[in-house]
Amino acid sequence: MIYRLATTGSTMNDAAALAKQGEPHGTAVVAEEQTDGIGRHGHSWHSEPGDGLYLSIILRLPPVPTLTMALGLAVQRAIDDVAQVATDLRWPNDVMLNGRKVAGVMVQAAEPGVLIAGIGINVNHSAFPHELAEIATSLRIETGHTQDKEALLQRTLAECLRHARLDKAETIRRFELHSTYANGKAVVVDEQVRGVTAGLDENGFLRLQTPCGIKLIMAGGVRPI
Repeated sequence: MIYRLATTGSTMNDAAALAKQGEPHGTAVVAEEQTDGIGRHGHSWHSEPGDGLYLSIILRLPPVPTLTMALGLAVQRAIDDVAQVATDLRWPNDVMLNGRKVAGVMVQAAEPGVLIAGIGINVNHSAFPHELAEIATSLRIETGHTQDKEALLQRTLAECLRHARLDKAETIRRFELHSTYANGKAVVVDEQVRGVTAGLDENGFLRLQTPCGIKLIMAGGVRPI
């Protein structure tokens, strides 16, 4: 079932409430606008009214460390096929288009056996606030025409439910295949640790070659140097 709302504080919070009421695996909350969109590490998600695609999906699955990457692959596939573009994946959860963020994924535990996957896609934005102008983009900005949000929604849901079943090894294999950030990329993590990416370990954590040897990155903001 898809719950469509004109405005919500956060689709993730609404999906968590529905999960508590017993809504099944695959139920989604979709909003035209969020007043309190959630990003990773406590950041907010810019949710322009009517222009983006903001949804959260109830997943009744056991948690695996590669789930966020699997859903990133799903969103990448949906965007590339519907909008006819070629996106990149920035470890662990960002979908990039021409070097700027076009979509993001995060996963939170709602209760035992229940995960909520929150997805934000910049679809028909024509501009961004000054602080985001250099790091974010939208499909409309990149393609020059308005996108079909309903087609993108349906494809995103289908791909997420399909990719959520991938095991760790297959997710890692696919992520390394579809991300330029996984191997050989000079990056800085959280503006502190610099190095060159050297693939993912068996749990999907990022291996970073630094002057002091390999450092395992379990979380953090990765940016190209």
